[in-house]
Amino acid sequence: MPRPRLEITYCTQCRWLLRAGWTAQELLTSFPGDLGEVALVPGVGGVFTVRLDDDVLWDRGEQGGFPELSRLKQQVRDRVAPDRSLGHTDRAATRGAPRAHAQRRAIRDCTSPSWT
Repeated sequence: MPRPRLEITYCTQCRWLLRAGWTAQELLTSFPGDLGEVALVPGVGGVFTVRLDDDVLWDRGEQGGFPELSRLKQQVRDRVAPDRSLGHTDRAATRGAPRAHAQRRAIRDCTSPSWT
C-alpha cells in the first residue's frame, strides 16, 4: 500500500516558502516512515494549503491565517498513524486554555518594562 503524499501549496508573492518548508520539516520529523513524500508547491495570490492525498487539511482562504502546527500534526496522525501518541502535542491539546494563558503571560513578561 503506497504511503500518503502531503502537499503544501504556498504563495511565492508573499514569500511563504520558509513557513512551508518549516511545516514540511516538522511533519517529516514527526512522521518519518508514514509519509511517502512531502511536496512544496509554489502558488500565488496568498495561498497556503495543506493537503494529504485528496483531503484538504488546511486552506488559508477558508480558515484564515496559518495552521497551528500541533493541530496539523494531529490531523495528519489521525489519517496516517491513528494509534500513535504525539506526546507533548497531545497533552497540550487536552489542557487547552492554560497553554494559551501561559503563552500570553510569557509575551507580556518579555515586553514588560523590567526587560529594558
